[in-house]
Amino acid sequence: MTWAGFIGIFALFFATHSIPVRPGIKSRIVAQVGPCGFAIGYSMLSLAMLALLIWAAGAAPYVELWPQLSWHRHAAHAGMLVVCLILVFSIGRPNPFSFGGARNNMFDPTRPGIVRLVRHPVLAALALWAAFHILPNGDLAHVLLFGVLGGFALGGRTLINRRKKREMGSDQWDRLSATVGEAPVLGKPTSWLGAVARLVLGAVLFAALIALHPVVIGVPAL
Repeated sequence: MTWAGFIGIFALFFATHSIPVRPGIKSRIVAQVGPCGFAIGYSMLSLAMLALLIWAAGAAPYVELWPQLSWHRHAAHAGMLVVCLILVFSIGRPNPFSFGGARNNMFDPTRPGIVRLVRHPVLAALALWAAFHILPNGDLAHVLLFGVLGGFALGGRTLINRRKKREMGSDQWDRLSATVGEAPVLGKPTSWLGAVARLVLGAVLFAALIALHPVVIGVPAL
């Protein structure tokens, strides 16, 4: 893999993420496969392109910027546990502020759950994943990979905020945001059983990522 090939795959990654969601293109695709079909197809394409990009970073010329230290991996493990918990506490939950929410018409701004802490949980998880993976991967290709993806996630918040505010209307957006901001930071969960189940699911997801890392990525996580 040359640097030109790595940059080309990077460009393809961003093209496949930006082109399908353009209003004119997205509407035509949704008309053919429906909103659910679009979401599934777009998610599968995104995962496939992310896998290709990670492979390209590993195959690119190795240019060390800093050596890996033992605490780098410990920090990455702790950070990835947080990432897993953010994901399991956000997926399938109502969240009218971002993508990935379900049953948004049932969102209760007085009991917003994780939305009280993180307005865009999936993007926050992606940004943290990128940040904690930069530490133990101090070569140029991986720093570019995780740095750009982290910036992509942080920049995506602004774009989604603008779009959702436009769709919702400024007044409704402001009222909903104010109500969420007044909710307790660690409010009582709607269901303690559900909260415990999600905690367990987060631990299972973390363990699965550790186990699958050498199989999928080719490098042991521990």
